[in-house]
Amino acid sequence: MEKVKLETNILKREIVNIFKKFGLSSNHASISANALINAELVGAYGHGLSRLKMYCDRIKKKVINPKPKIKIKKISQSISHIYANNSIGFVAADIAIKTAIKNAKKTGIGMVAVKNSGHYGLSGYYAEQAVKKNLVTMIYTNAPPAVAPHGALKSLFGTNPICFGTPTGSKIPFILDTSISMINRGKIRVAARNNQKIPEGVALDKFGRPTTDAKKALKGVQLPIAGFRGSGLAWMVDILSGVLTGGNHAGRVKDPFDDFSGPQNIGHLFITFKTNLFVKNYNTRIKDNIKKIKKLPRVKGIKEIMYPGQNKYKRLKTNSKKKIKILTSTKKDLEILKN
Repeated sequence: MEKVKLETNILKREIVNIFKKFGLSSNHASISANALINAELVGAYGHGLSRLKMYCDRIKKKVINPKPKIKIKKISQSISHIYANNSIGFVAADIAIKTAIKNAKKTGIGMVAVKNSGHYGLSGYYAEQAVKKNLVTMIYTNAPPAVAPHGALKSLFGTNPICFGTPTGSKIPFILDTSISMINRGKIRVAARNNQKIPEGVALDKFGRPTTDAKKALKGVQLPIAGFRGSGLAWMVDILSGVLTGGNHAGRVKDPFDDFSGPQNIGHLFITFKTNLFVKNYNTRIKDNIKKIKKLPRVKGIKEIMYPGQNKYKRLKTNSKKKIKILTSTKKDLEILKN
């Protein structure tokens, strides 16, 4: 599996130009490119440039609106509802997290629901924006069918990520960003495209048999974390980001790679709030919390007990100093999309 190295700034400029070629404004193209580059830098390749062609295909098929008229309905000083008008998900999510931050700074808490959006990449990318403003955040979004509800033979829930972020009193934020499936669907797609196997115990084929074949997994069922508990969490996210917001739910979110019959109409929910709502010494308390846990006796071979977000922060810092490595197949996509 060959890779090529590209300068980050050059790569971002290419992505911006590609999005502009497909009708996005300069601002929306830049927002989208930044999110894709971030995914590459933190090592979340399944949410990075491997998806660029998909976004462009959906714009071309007119199921993503490159010139959306996004409306923000103010319900109260704290609560807003956004109609995304089938925009690319990055743009809708960028507006939503900024609105949630603004509301929280005014009133202590911000809650923003989004409907008629699309896939927005990594939830943690938006959580980091709130944490940098010294806010705690919870973010939910649903996704196309991939996971079967517990006891069912057919996939219906998405990999439906759950995201939580908080300041830590240090430069490294606590960001838990995890799908409810054993591995995220993006990793399986990358493996399928490059003829790689996936780990055992993460998926079943369409006949319900365990498989390590990525292509068979995409046609089958992904397994949730922790059995029925993971299925329950997926259902919770479907309710919070789909039922509550006005977005699609109960298996109606369209697959962005394979279903061009209409917009995805994904729903997102962003909740942000100040750290000092109940205690004035939150930073002291969170530092004590982390310090106490890190001092616990360690399993053999473990150098440090890490909190969610530490590894990702280290990868971001390290990779930001290097050229970005992308697969030759992804580089070919870039060349085709540019011309």
